[in-house]
Amino acid sequence: MYYVPDGTERCGFYECEECGNRFLDVRIGSAIVCPYCGEEPNMEIGPDEEMPKIVENAKLICMLEGEDVEKYDTLLSLAVTGGDYSWI
Repeated sequence: MYYVPDGTERCGFYECEECGNRFLDVRIGSAIVCPYCGEEPNMEIGPDEEMPKIVENAKLICMLEGEDVEKYDTLLSLAVTGGDYSWI
């Protein structure tokens, strides 16, 4: 599992306050919607429906650049696979 595309030079390292998952994302901001427990709102709503609330629970821990992007991507992928590094 890879979190960012190969060749990414800059990304953000985030941790979700709700579910506790840590992940990398090419979008960089102080907070973003968690891809695990968050829900991107569907903006095509009807006139009787309530506007969805966007909850940005994933807070930026640090911004990664250069070699650090590949290192964190590999470490997070290794953690998800349970330590099976034969795929590297």
